[in-house]
Amino acid sequence: MAKSTSKTQTKTGVEQILNRQVANLNVMYVKIHNYHWYVTGPNFFSLHVKFEELYNAVTLQMDEIAERLLTIKGSPAATMKEYLEIASIQEAAGGEDTKTMVQNIVEDFATLSEEYAEGIEAAEEAGDQPTADMLTGFQADLEKHMWMLRSYLA
Repeated sequence: MAKSTSKTQTKTGVEQILNRQVANLNVMYVKIHNYHWYVTGPNFFSLHVKFEELYNAVTLQMDEIAERLLTIKGSPAATMKEYLEIASIQEAAGGEDTKTMVQNIVEDFATLSEEYAEGIEAAEEAGDQPTADMLTGFQADLEKHMWMLRSYLA
């Protein structure tokens, strides 16, 4: 009986972690879209396209995580108010220069990657391998994006 209670508590933890990521990814979508619209300078064309690629990638991850939450009978956050309350990622301040935009995305992706690692561990403890596998794939995607963005900044 105690084992079942432990799994229920862990499942709730997995749901909370996934919900935070739904919020984070929605905030990231808005932030990267802001950067996409407001990037200027000699790197405009390359970054405008890159930012669109990134906000599309973030959207796909957000949707898969929300659908995974529904699959495990959770309830994904679905309003801007909820996103801002539970996200660990901050909105764009507005007026960032190009280098700051890219650096902010790298830092936010690093935060997401760390939180995905926590989610992987919690999912494995709960016996939820599909969630762990999903987050592992997403973490690998973020690591590749971070490498490319860091190379741009170098």
